Amino acid sequence: MARLDRLLANLGYGSRKEVQALIAAGKVVLDGKVLKDAGARIAVDATLPERMTIRGVAVDPPAPLVLVMHKPLGVTCSHKEDGQKIYDLLPRRWQIRDPGLSTVGRLDKETSGLILITDDGDFLHRVISPKRHVPKTYLTSLDRPLDGTEGEIFAAGTLMLDGEEKPLLPAQLDVVDEKTARLTITEGRYHQVRRMFAAVGNHVVTLHRERIGGLVLPADLEPGQYRILPTAEAETVFDA
Repeated sequence: MARLDRLLANLGYGSRKEVQALIAAGKVVLDGKVLKDAGARIAVDATLPERMTIRGVAVDPPAPLVLVMHKPLGVTCSHKEDGQKIYDLLPRRWQIRDPGLSTVGRLDKETSGLILITDDGDFLHRVISPKRHVPKTYLTSLDRPLDGTEGEIFAAGTLMLDGEEKPLLPAQLDVVDEKTARLTITEGRYHQVRRMFAAVGNHVVTLHRERIGGLVLPADLEPGQYRILPTAEAETVFDA
């Protein structure tokens, strides 16, 4: 159970005072009935958007929330970096939800593709945990043709990145054409894919993440678009 005004404030609909005014104006409806008591305690679960409206529009889903987004080029996954942020692509009120939304890992500014955003700390840490080795697949275009040795080198589990003391875990390379390949890794080291190709004398021109575990970037999501993932679908990231 949650107090109505606190719930709506946590969902980003305004300050407690603003939310109380919204409720007093009769703009909140639950199960067909107008709510006027800001202190009313209501049951909160995944069905809430089907039962409650704010100004005639379904209320946003309560926590835990998982979003899948097609990250476009040119935006950052950090709250602190300069420039356009991935959170700027979300509704304003989603940016001030409590608990707040965070990306599950990061894609750098020049990488596009599948990114998950959540307010579920447990889910986030399970995905990025080094112990789980959740595979991630990237489509890469390269500056120079592949020479045919890269797949064996990446799969060996002995490749050392510059400045590191621990070899990479084995990774799978699938060649698309002479300058294009898919690379599946089970770690998340800094700029790992770019550094792997640099280690074999090549340079990544474009990088696009297609898959995390069993979850594939939906084909109907254009860059910058996102949708809410039901719990069962979000959990497919743990399917090998």
